[in-house]
Amino acid sequence: MTLVATPGPTPAEQVVPDRNTGPRRVRPSLLALLAGTAVLYLWRLGDSGWANAYYSAAAQAGAQSWKALFFGSTDAANSITVDKTPASIWLMALSARIFGVNPWSVLVPQALAGVASVGLLYAAVRRWFSPGAALLSGAVLALTPVAVLMFRFNNPDALLVLLMVAGAYCTVRATENASARWLMLAGATVGFAFLTKMLQAFLVLPAFAGVYLLAAPASLRRRVGHLAAALTAVIVSAGWWIAAVELWPSSSRPFIGGSQGNSVLELTLGYNGFGRLTGNEVGSVGGSPAGGWGSTGWSRLLGGEMGSQIAWLLPAAVVLLMAGLWVSRGTARTDRTRAAMVLWGGWLVVTAGVFSCMNGIIHPYYTVALAPAVAALVGVGSAVLWQRRSGLVTTATLSGALGLTGLQCCLLLVPYSSALAVLVLMTGLLAAAGMFAAGNLPRPVTRLLVPVALIAALTGPFTYSVATAATAHSGAIPSAGPASLGRFGPGGGGAFRGGGRGGGMVGLLNATTPGAALTELLTRAGTTWAAATVGSNNAAGYQLAAGAPVMAVGGFNGTDPAPTLAQFQDLVRSGRIRYFLGGAGMSGNSGSDAAQQIANWVAQTRTASTVDGVTVYDLTT
Repeated sequence: MTLVATPGPTPAEQVVPDRNTGPRRVRPSLLALLAGTAVLYLWRLGDSGWANAYYSAAAQAGAQSWKALFFGSTDAANSITVDKTPASIWLMALSARIFGVNPWSVLVPQALAGVASVGLLYAAVRRWFSPGAALLSGAVLALTPVAVLMFRFNNPDALLVLLMVAGAYCTVRATENASARWLMLAGATVGFAFLTKMLQAFLVLPAFAGVYLLAAPASLRRRVGHLAAALTAVIVSAGWWIAAVELWPSSSRPFIGGSQGNSVLELTLGYNGFGRLTGNEVGSVGGSPAGGWGSTGWSRLLGGEMGSQIAWLLPAAVVLLMAGLWVSRGTARTDRTRAAMVLWGGWLVVTAGVFSCMNGIIHPYYTVALAPAVAALVGVGSAVLWQRRSGLVTTATLSGALGLTGLQCCLLLVPYSSALAVLVLMTGLLAAAGMFAAGNLPRPVTRLLVPVALIAALTGPFTYSVATAATAHSGAIPSAGPASLGRFGPGGGGAFRGGGRGGGMVGLLNATTPGAALTELLTRAGTTWAAATVGSNNAAGYQLAAGAPVMAVGGFNGTDPAPTLAQFQDLVRSGRIRYFLGGAGMSGNSGSDAAQQIANWVAQTRTASTVDGVTVYDLTT
């Protein structure tokens, strides 16, 4: 069986399309897409409160102290930083400085980042392909359940995705005319993405470099030179903050949270770097004592909780990627279809491969990094094959992708609604059958086939996305989907397995909510730190309620050596900490036991009282 395809444009004909051409409904359709995305991402946003209080507390600290903003400290007195680079904190803290510290000022920037991501993805696809391909790509990204979750939440992933999509757009512009300026701008955006979530941002670099090296209309020597310049831009934009922190005297800056040696390089390469691959993360919590967060392999992304976040159109994206590479075989080096497959397919394959093999800490919401690639491949691949629908192989491929999507959506919807799952499956099979015969159908029937195919493909993710938007999410491990599925904690995210010294920590994944009496006590403390407590989420809950710095002893997991017992005793003697709040133990598979030493010392040397059910030690008596 041979592939029948209409001939593609020659390299000379592959010019950048005029954005002002096309049907008059394109611009209103784009505006409708962006407006609908904004409604979905902003609707009932305040229901989630502080969402991830760990990052909300850091935004509060940054709104009160420029030093805390620069370092990403969890409190305005700068005891310890969050366990990530701070770019997302900068965004939230600046918003809080302008609009005040409240849940809306913290969460709205993430929602706007989502709308901007959809718009940039549209723009990136539209430069090389039809308005329909660009609109479909934007719609798929907007309706991916994990994207709806993270663009309504204040983890770093929202800004990470925006910067990576911006990098892809710049790479597209650079590849068109072999522009070093655009390629360096792409490198700079990836560098700032590194300042958002460290090494995960670099997973897109092979795709960006690969498409430019393959398809830019310039000599090989010039392309390599441009890539070297772009790499320099990555290093400079990512490295300036790292260098500043490493060169800053450690005695006058906060401890680097998540590290054991007060080093951001250690955090980058260890706990948040190669440790995520090997499972060897000193000070980590959860997983097994030897590391490991569930079975690895490609099936990790298709089933379980990760599947419900991202896998709705993932099989179709893979099919369309292979089909796009097939139809562009034998074309000129600068062919746009193949270049798009290398760009978005490289993003998908590298990122999915890393997620599938990780033995260290991994959560389902990480899969939001796959959403732009899946969306672009679905939009571009569908448009490319639809233009060639006179060929039997192309219609069979489109039909297979639709049928596979219907089956995948059915499997993911069964726990939520078996009736809806069956309906989606039947619609998908009907659309697949019609697509198989698309080349021989009358034009009116063909026009009707397109909306039926869209309904079949998008009903599943749309349902889960609306359910996600209607559900309040909080804690450290949010998960997309209906609240009725009963995940861990409010807005949970899978079963949490505590281990190590002292078992699970109270408030490890969700912030505490103090009563009025305790809040008043902390508000009137009058010291540098109103209180200290083990674990960052414990501290965050108290700090957000009182508006005063609360020291997170031991950092997020309670396993960082910050402060040591001797340092804590010096702070107590100098009268800089008023209260110690008990009720939290150690957690984690390894790391420092300084937090446990401090808790033991306080219990042995101070008298306990109870306020609103919380054990309180007055360190000034």
